[in-house]
Amino acid sequence: MPERARGPRLREARRPALRLWPRLARRAARHLRLWLVAAALGGAFAAHAGSPARIERADYAEPTSRYAHGVLGDDIEWGALRLALSDGRSILIRLPQTRVFEDIAPRLVDVDGDGAPEVVVVESDHRLGARLAIFGTAGEIAATPFIGQRNRWLAPVGIADLDGDGRAEIAYIDRPHLARVLRIWRVEGGTLVELATAQGLTNHRIGWPFIAGGIRACGGITEMITADADWRTVMATRFDGARITSRILGPYSGPESLDAVLGCE
Repeated sequence: MPERARGPRLREARRPALRLWPRLARRAARHLRLWLVAAALGGAFAAHAGSPARIERADYAEPTSRYAHGVLGDDIEWGALRLALSDGRSILIRLPQTRVFEDIAPRLVDVDGDGAPEVVVVESDHRLGARLAIFGTAGEIAATPFIGQRNRWLAPVGIADLDGDGRAEIAYIDRPHLARVLRIWRVEGGTLVELATAQGLTNHRIGWPFIAGGIRACGGITEMITADADWRTVMATRFDGARITSRILGPYSGPESLDAVLGCE
């Protein structure tokens, strides 16, 4: 992982093809840079002769209103995931009618250390609420448990080697409007294993078509950037492989105050 994040991340609007949001282009650029930091975990994704086809692009498809939660600002979610492969093929993974992708954008990152990227998404069930899931070319690889109740959601913070052991961790806020719990997971033996949790952090308000904050890597130290549970302070949180510790960086004055500290200047 590079020691320096590549500048502050600006959040990506959720459905640019369906609606226009202010500052769309800048948000898209900063969101992309966050996941480029995480993608460095897997090294270069150059294809080798004779290697299986790799995922080169992932997009949501088949917009649907069958899950009327609206946590991201409207009643449109996604019914399918489209993967573009290095051999030119396109794969469409369609969810059952009882589920949707309730998310901003798929995240293309090597989360299991095999040198090839997987796709990390937020998937929601009509009865059980949201879970984080990982997909590959053959479909679902692993997933966290569903939260357990309809209209309960999670907001990814990012994917990075948080504790410096060379393996990727996945961090998200469980119910950022209610429980406000940071959860950290890792793929081990083909399943997602929860490593640690911390109370009192959040990164999303109801109706925002973006997720605030993210992960920064500065001077060899990787930190998760969120707000505190009351939206009063900007928080930097570290994971050392066993414990989660947080510190205050300054006052919260809007989502831009989280983006402002993602850089290493």
